[in-house]
Amino acid sequence: MSDFDSELDASGLNCPLPILRAKKAIAGLEDGQTLKIIATDPGSVKDFEAFCKQTGNTLLSSGEEGGKFVFMIKKS
Repeated sequence: MSDFDSELDASGLNCPLPILRAKKAIAGLEDGQTLKIIATDPGSVKDFEAFCKQTGNTLLSSGEEGGKFVFMIKKS
């Protein structure tokens, strides 16, 4: 069993597209569900931190795996 409910691959997309796609994906989730996001834009690290503060969603984790940035966001 995975530790997320939905996955969004935003690889190759630049700001603001990863945030816009994530916003749409989160809208389709139920409260308490988790979205995994994969991005390649280095600016996405700060973008997703700000996004979660503005929307009230929880940034569970933020890290780098194999040259890509991986975020886990829990819908609140």
